[in-house]
Amino acid sequence: MQESAPGRRALETPRAAGLAGVVFALLLAAAMVLVRLGIPEGADAAGAPVTADSGRRAALRTALALVPFAGIFFLWFIGAARAHVGAVEDKFLATVFLGSGLVFTATMFGAAAAASAVLGAHRPAALLPVPGPWDFGRHFAYTLMTEYAMRMAAVFVSSLSVIGHRLGVLPRPLTVVGFLTALTLLFVSPNVPWAELVFPAWSLLISVHILTASGRVRPRPAAAG
Repeated sequence: MQESAPGRRALETPRAAGLAGVVFALLLAAAMVLVRLGIPEGADAAGAPVTADSGRRAALRTALALVPFAGIFFLWFIGAARAHVGAVEDKFLATVFLGSGLVFTATMFGAAAAASAVLGAHRPAALLPVPGPWDFGRHFAYTLMTEYAMRMAAVFVSSLSVIGHRLGVLPRPLTVVGFLTALTLLFVSPNVPWAELVFPAWSLLISVHILTASGRVRPRPAAAG
């Protein structure tokens, strides 16, 4: 019984954390969509401030409420990925993987804080919004998310794909998708709207793979005696 207990824990932990990865992917995708809708980007953004539109304010408030939970579930997702790949002898890749995940979480929270500052700069409806603070907060939030957070996500995706390929714990098609996702986040996301959604899509694929792989494993019966 003492030998079988650790085996049960090793089988149960990836499945529970894999579900957290699915929840993270859904929450992050929803938050990204709501932020895109709540804080417009482009030449006409200055003429359509979020403070003058109750629908955009509601979308942004909902997104800001989702971001902290997405960050919490992302930490569980990191644990699920590390539990799935097992022990990694390459300390460099293991450190890059963990560090990029933590930096991504920090920059995502920073972008959410910038968006919250834009939302907090509310003025009476009779007054026009101040262009300076509005433009600064909008650009700051988008810069943090599309250029910094997404590039840290690209490092996270690529390092996990390399680890999974070297250890043989990720199927080849999934590693190829991971590398394509990393390239998209590195070079396309800052310039193409909505391209950042490839990260939650990739996270969903990885989480489903972890759940499927852990479901195929069956606990071995305890040895007699």
